[in-house]
Amino acid sequence: MKQELRALSFAAAALLASAGALADIYPSRPITLLVGFPAGGGADTVARIVGDKLGKLLGQPIVIDNKPGAGTTIASDQVARAAPDGYTLLLGSANLYGSDKLLYKSVKYDGAKSFVPISRWSSAPMLLAVNKDVSAKTVQALIAEARQNPGKLAYSSSGAGVVTHLAGLSFEKAAGVQMLHVPYKGGAPSIQAVAAGDVQLTFGTPPSVLPMAQGQKLRVLAVTSGQRSPLFPDVPSVAEAGVKGYDYTFWFGLFGPAGLPPEVAQKLFDASVAALNDPEVKARMEKSGNESAPSKSLAEFRAWALVEGAKSKELTERSGASVE
Repeated sequence: MKQELRALSFAAAALLASAGALADIYPSRPITLLVGFPAGGGADTVARIVGDKLGKLLGQPIVIDNKPGAGTTIASDQVARAAPDGYTLLLGSANLYGSDKLLYKSVKYDGAKSFVPISRWSSAPMLLAVNKDVSAKTVQALIAEARQNPGKLAYSSSGAGVVTHLAGLSFEKAAGVQMLHVPYKGGAPSIQAVAAGDVQLTFGTPPSVLPMAQGQKLRVLAVTSGQRSPLFPDVPSVAEAGVKGYDYTFWFGLFGPAGLPPEVAQKLFDASVAALNDPEVKARMEKSGNESAPSKSLAEFRAWALVEGAKSKELTERSGASVE
């Protein structure tokens, strides 16, 4: 009996030692961060700002791998099937937790079971922006035009079922209007379509919208948060403009595949928090229209993401949207 206990003690000690050793040597090669959108959009901007600092803190580069298409499910599926060694990670959001399955019947992963949430990275409102030649100068004027011409005003998104689509669906419901949704493969082509006049408006991420707005190719009418955003203090919220109860913000966070060793997840969490609290990173994030939003702990982010994911799933269900 004593020999068995001694053997178990040695095994436990060896396990703890190996876990500590893994944390000490990780990472020993570059880390790939998959982003389900093309370069130039909001998600890509967040990934590159935070990823650059994260790589420096970890001592290995973070390689951004853009895998757009199918509402980000191509990138998500690849990470769900990846080896849980910490070298393949995902910049994900609430759609992982059920919305993807509702929209794309071929999705096999389960947000709550297939991924390890590590930390929230960013939080921001979206911007309701219109082509510079659209006559509406306010949200109320836009709503009036949409009511006069049901289904005629077209809004772009970075893909069916992603945040830029769901923000539009929420607006339609809250404002009591019917518009035409036109999905694109990413934030950059979505915004370019508005600037070119192919569609009249969009609910875009700040990194995608701001360059076009500053170039006077788009006109920003409102932010999608319930109140004015400190990032854009001079821009009214949609709710303030008359659409009571409308409140839609988006976030991105870092995820790994299920089975990711806890010590690796903790190391990535600690490095993420340090990167997001770095003054230069915070300034770059704010300039791009995003807030650095690190989580308090691995457990806190997991619980928060589950709640946010359930909200996103409910919104998708209510919208009746489906792609496949």
